[in-house]
Amino acid sequence: MPRHVAFLRAINVGGRFIKMAALAEHFRALGHGGVSTYINSGNVIFDAPARRTDLLAAALETALQPRLGFMSEAFVRTPAEVQAVAASAAAQHGAVGPEGEVNVFFLRQALTPAQRGAVLALRSDIDDFVPLERELLWLCGTRQSASKFSNAALERVLKSRSTARRSSALQGLAARLAEGG
Repeated sequence: MPRHVAFLRAINVGGRFIKMAALAEHFRALGHGGVSTYINSGNVIFDAPARRTDLLAAALETALQPRLGFMSEAFVRTPAEVQAVAASAAAQHGAVGPEGEVNVFFLRQALTPAQRGAVLALRSDIDDFVPLERELLWLCGTRQSASKFSNAALERVLKSRSTARRSSALQGLAARLAEGG
């Protein structure tokens, strides 16, 4: 069965806490095999027969909502996609300096030209953005708390939900996937 990675939005933030063992059990109860989680932010590796990640994401959202007690948007990628995004993010580390951070926003679909323009208009002396396929890299040149940019600001501009992960977390996840995990 094909391997997938689900990046769930709003897990273990804002009062929405769930143990990763319980989250993994929810995936098993939905019939998915090879389930494991990676760190405590809603990253789930699993096997599913579905080939279309957009349909799989929608099915996960619907099935998980009653189990979690809240809506958590799902952004599903293949291991190859995760590894490619992690490599793209790692290649940008030199652009942010020692105090900076590269973050990856997972999106439902590629940015439209209008969305791309709106995101690039958010650039500042601190923040830069690199659009990928269905992801957006946020290059924050200093501590994130010093930036005026936020996930909420991005979602207002996009008029769509997203979820973010630090590049360092994606590097670890990509390494685990490369090892067959």
